[in-house]
Amino acid sequence: MSAHTTLLPPGWPRPKGYANGVLAKGSTVFVAGMIGWDTNEKFEEGFLAQFRKTLENTVAVLAEAGAEPAHITRMTWYLTDRDIYLSNLAEVGQIYKEIIGRVFPAMAVLQVVALMEGKALIEIETTAVIPD
Repeated sequence: MSAHTTLLPPGWPRPKGYANGVLAKGSTVFVAGMIGWDTNEKFEEGFLAQFRKTLENTVAVLAEAGAEPAHITRMTWYLTDRDIYLSNLAEVGQIYKEIIGRVFPAMAVLQVVALMEGKALIEIETTAVIPD
């Protein structure tokens, strides 16, 4: 269950795949930057596999707080290769919907030169709010 409100100023076009802003009340869960490795710190191969594992890791941390993907209010994605991301948008959307669902938080996606873990291709920070 989600108890947050998507913010869309009058006259603005509806964003595709994210929200301009989110209003939420409840307990806040802050998830550190998750990357696409397993519990043995072994990386998945390729961008899409790492993306899938990154989202799975995010959901696992949320579950520890009693949160679920519907409670996500904000995500920041850090990518090492914008072109790979853009050329795989359909698959990214499909994986996102499979793991997160039809949840559209406030979101930013950035290309960075590198991530702290050398083999990481994507890192995602997430904030969720569990309703009171």
